[in-house]
Amino acid sequence: QVQQLESGGRSAQAGGSRRLSCAASGYTYHTNSWGGLRQAPGKEREGVATIWTGSGSTYDADAGKGRFTISQDNAKNAMYLQMNSLKAPDTAMYYCAVSRIWPPPRPSEYGYWGQGTQVTVSS
Repeated sequence: QVQQLESGGRSAQAGGSRRLSCAASGYTYHTNSWGGLRQAPGKEREGVATIWTGSGSTYDADAGKGRFTISQDNAKNAMYLQMNSLKAPDTAMYYCAVSRIWPPPRPSEYGYWGQGTQVTVSS
């Protein structure tokens, strides 16, 4: 089970920030990938950032590179996605998800998903 919380509200102005917090329970992966993903209307789901809990290695997709930062707290089995300098094209449903795969998994390779959080960025 993955629970996700978003701070700052579902609407943001361009240039603003939002933080996605995710906590997981109920699985027995010793190490795993945490992924931040999103899906905009009419588009395929895409990963924006991934972190491997074993080493802390991260991968930033082009969509959020330089603006989105993924981090983890292994003691809490939690992941955080800090999204800065938001733009209107960042408008999407955002998800956190867990996978056993590293290097960064494809969206179809995540086994546990949060419930999703809508983020709408207005310019």
